[in-house]
Amino acid sequence: MDMSSWNDFAAAAPELAAGVKGRFDAHKHHLLATVRKDGSPRISGTETVFVEGELWLGSMPDARKARDLQRDPRLALHAAPIDLELADGDAKLSGRAVEITDEAEKEAVMAASVESGQDQPPPGPFHLFRVDITEAALVRVRGDLLVVDSWREGEAPRRTERR
Repeated sequence: MDMSSWNDFAAAAPELAAGVKGRFDAHKHHLLATVRKDGSPRISGTETVFVEGELWLGSMPDARKARDLQRDPRLALHAAPIDLELADGDAKLSGRAVEITDEAEKEAVMAASVESGQDQPPPGPFHLFRVDITEAALVRVRGDLLVVDSWREGEAPRRTERR
């Protein structure tokens, strides 16, 4: 299966990517789903940053979510909505985490994040993962319609409306 960087996704579905990014940028805390060793799902809180055309997430050393991603890189991210009316939408995406272990690369990503005003470097050691995106969706309520804009790797964006 091919993987897409954030920039690849944004090029393939610019309006959807802008809406999804807007939801992730709206607040700091999101939900990360990973796969436990026994195959069951785990939900963890996480923070994300967008720098250098990529979506990144970090973790404290040896956190369970980091161990999950090292063992099985599949993930889902949800920009947990704080607006109960979903006026700006409910964003989620799926993909795979790629751990960055090169210290110089980790430092460069964190420096770019700080420079962009998104995040401060962690106070100690940390795991850093780049998110390769395979699908994304933005769900919004428009009157009596539920509007779902979605994208999958290798496909055109599509819209579904439900009453």
